[in-house]
Amino acid sequence: MNDTFHIRPIEPCDNTAMAAIIRSVMPEFGADGPGFAIHDAEVDTMYEAYAQPRSSYFVVERDGMVIGGGGVAPLENAEADVCELRKMYFLPQARGIGAGSAMMQRCLDAARTLGFARCYLETLTGMDAAQALYKRSGFTALCAPMGGTGHFSCDRFFIRDL
Repeated sequence: MNDTFHIRPIEPCDNTAMAAIIRSVMPEFGADGPGFAIHDAEVDTMYEAYAQPRSSYFVVERDGMVIGGGGVAPLENAEADVCELRKMYFLPQARGIGAGSAMMQRCLDAARTLGFARCYLETLTGMDAAQALYKRSGFTALCAPMGGTGHFSCDRFFIRDL
């Protein structure tokens, strides 16, 4: 752990903060129309959604405030050894302090512990800092989506072996 932020498993009391973060960050990148995660039912109940088997979600806390989060869960309609990196969003004050890299490591470690062999993610053009993090973290680009996330507006797809 470092002095500027702390990553911990999500708690029920974090649901409101994470929903607000997702609803604030996604429009910043033009990701608020149909086919984006902002409309997923789980946005308001992240703790409950990630309490499911083979799922984990973590929040980034700084000065007692939740400023971001990220998690992993099985990729729907895909092979059992593939998880999806999901709902990784950070408020501006969480960017540039190493929280993204730390969260990525925490999520990939959780995915390995949960028995996954590969990790998939979807994003979109314009989320350049996120894509740079994915590439630094060992993800490679795919030409087409995997599984059935329902996020038909995403146009960039990545995978890595765990």
